[in-house]
Amino acid sequence: MDVIITIIYLILFIIMMVFVFSIAMLKPFMSKKEMLLILGVGFFIGALGGAFFLSPIYSDVPEIATAIEKVMPGNEETLYLDVSSATDLNKLKNDLSKIEGFKSLEETGVTIPLWSFSDREYKFFNSSVPNINSHFSNYSVNKTAGTVNIALNNYSSSQALKSFSDWYKANFGGPINYAQVHVKIVISSSSYDQVKSALLEKGIVASSVEGSVQNSMNSSNSMISNTQFVLACGGVGVIVAILGLFFDSVVVGKRRFNRFLRTKKKR
Repeated sequence: MDVIITIIYLILFIIMMVFVFSIAMLKPFMSKKEMLLILGVGFFIGALGGAFFLSPIYSDVPEIATAIEKVMPGNEETLYLDVSSATDLNKLKNDLSKIEGFKSLEETGVTIPLWSFSDREYKFFNSSVPNINSHFSNYSVNKTAGTVNIALNNYSSSQALKSFSDWYKANFGGPINYAQVHVKIVISSSSYDQVKSALLEKGIVASSVEGSVQNSMNSSNSMISNTQFVLACGGVGVIVAILGLFFDSVVVGKRRFNRFLRTKKKR
C-alpha cells in the first residue's frame, strides 16, 4: 500500500476515535442507558474504522516487515536444497554467482536410496560404508527407508557417489541409478527474490530456508485473523468511549490532587 494512503487511513481512523471521544464527553447530559449506547457506538465505529482503514494496513504488515529485512545490511538467508545427482552443480553455482549478493554454495551430503534392509543387510552396510572411503566418516544408514546418508566435508558429491558406486558395483553387480545431493546456499537477504526465481527456472525449490526474511515470513503466520483484528479495533473504540465518559472525573480528580499538593507544600 502507498505510504500516503496509509497515512490518510490512519488519520481517518484517529478522526473517528476523536468523534467517539467527543460524544462520550456528553456524559453529563446522558442517562445510564444512553451511556451504554455510547459504548456500543464506540465499538461499532472502532470496528468500522478497523475494517475500512486499518485492516488493509494490517494485511500489508508481513510484506512491509519482509521488505525491511531485505534492505537491512548484513542480513543473510541460508537455503537448503535437495537436488538430483544429475544436476550440474558447477553450472548452478556459476549461474547464481552472477547474482549480486550470492555468497556461497556448499554440498553438504548425499542420500542414496536402495531398499528396505533386513537386519543382516543393515549390519553389512552400517559396517562397510566407513571403509569405502576415508571421507565417509560421518554417515548414517536408515534400515526402514533403505537409504545411506553420507555427510560431505571438503569433498564433492560426484567424488562421493563415484566411490560408493564402484564399491556397490563390486559387491552387488549393479549401478546406482539415482542419488540425492544436499546443498546449502548462503546469500544476502536483498538477493532472496532473485535467487529464488533463478532456482525456480531450473525447477528447484528450497526444502527449507533460514534467515531474517524467512523469520519475518514465519512470524506473519502467528498474526491474528482480519476478523479478530476488526474486533480488536472495536475494543479500541470502546476504550476511547470509556475514556471520554470519565474524562471529566479524571480532570477534576487531577485538579484536586494538584490542589492538595500545593496546600501541603504551603504547610
